[in-house]
Amino acid sequence: MQNAAGRPGRPKAISREMLAEAACELFLERGFDDTSVADIARRAGIARSSFFNYAPSKSSLLWAGLDERIDALAADLGAGADPAAAVVGMADGFAPDALALAYANVAAMGIEAELERESALRLVRMGRLVAEALRRRGEGELAADVAGAAYGAAVIASIRHWSRIGPGARPLIAVLREALAAVPGARAGQP
Repeated sequence: MQNAAGRPGRPKAISREMLAEAACELFLERGFDDTSVADIARRAGIARSSFFNYAPSKSSLLWAGLDERIDALAADLGAGADPAAAVVGMADGFAPDALALAYANVAAMGIEAELERESALRLVRMGRLVAEALRRRGEGELAADVAGAAYGAAVIASIRHWSRIGPGARPLIAVLREALAAVPGARAGQP
């Protein structure tokens, strides 16, 4: 048996986090646009075709942790959770990951446009989820849409700020509560 690097032995165990680490190394070395999926796969020691078992694109590697939390937000809100508490709960225990590294090194990675595009997609998704939950609670359509957008923007702005100040400086949940305090009429998700 040969591993992915062509050496005898057990195949290398791989995870999405390992691919994200390889991607971030390459983004720092070459820039986002000059790094291909094949480059990431090669750095991680797997075949290019195997890459897609872990992620649909090189950009999605950065967003996997937040995307999982947005999926959990959708489930929580669908189960009737308080929208403010559910949004704040997304940040609980959030550890530095590839997204934080990308935000902290945006210029070195040449990834600003990609982060803007991808963060907008997540902001809109979170906003829609929160707005739907608020409408189910009797909030008017316009007010729910505006509040939902504000909550989504607070999450993205908090992650960006937290990443740039150094994720170890403060927990993300504290930064998010501060961001929500700046939103008129928003509660900080405290029971």
